[in-house]
Amino acid sequence: MKAKPRYLRTSDLAQAAGVHPNTVRLYEEWGFLPPIPRAPNGYRLFTEAHRDQMRLAKTAMRCTWQGGHIRQITIGLVRQAASGDLDGALETAYRLQTLIKAEQDQAEAAAAALEHWAQTGSADLPVKPLWIGAAARQLGVTIDMLRSWERNGLLIVPRGQEGYRAYGSAEISRLRVIRTLRRANYSTMSILRMLNVLDSGSRDNLREVLDTPSPEEDALYVTDRWLSALQAMCQSAADMITLLQTMSANCSPGGAG
Repeated sequence: MKAKPRYLRTSDLAQAAGVHPNTVRLYEEWGFLPPIPRAPNGYRLFTEAHRDQMRLAKTAMRCTWQGGHIRQITIGLVRQAASGDLDGALETAYRLQTLIKAEQDQAEAAAAALEHWAQTGSADLPVKPLWIGAAARQLGVTIDMLRSWERNGLLIVPRGQEGYRAYGSAEISRLRVIRTLRRANYSTMSILRMLNVLDSGSRDNLREVLDTPSPEEDALYVTDRWLSALQAMCQSAADMITLLQTMSANCSPGGAG
């Protein structure tokens, strides 16, 4: 005689994923879970496949903090798995892992450039001060970016005799580092935190400072601690791959599902 299916409760899924039961219902609304049959009394009839998918969705959400294309790909991956396309979701997970690793490499390279600049400075700098338009062209950024960075306290630009901003060697060198860090997605707050320490005379542990909000600081964005966030996202991507491999094996002939 065929064994009667074992159904799980909402609380079982919540406990398995380490979330509140309302999150299970929310994930259902978002299309993160496979279709859920109902008992005659209206109760949801969750299976072990729903439990595994809930774990996958919870793990995936750790990769959506930054937003942008990584968030879009991650959400697509979860819905792909919920639709039953586990092999396709696994392929997407490997692609996601590659994208996150590329972000991590870029962030590490920017941190290394910061450390090099802090210790040695830069030699290929103009001697004659530049006005803001020329400085923006040299750096490959917009005038608005330069004004925003100054307004946010990342640098102080001296004024020439005519009252215009005059970007000398020190300002251009500092701006190169700011530009590199911003392009690597470090937040303005994390860069300001690091520059304040550097301006105080310390050149040690700048990478750690860049990644560690101070106790009195309102850390609002994942990029306020970008290196740690990327490390966590890399681990989450690896965990998703493991989960999907297990889920696919359970659904195959002779598997547990």
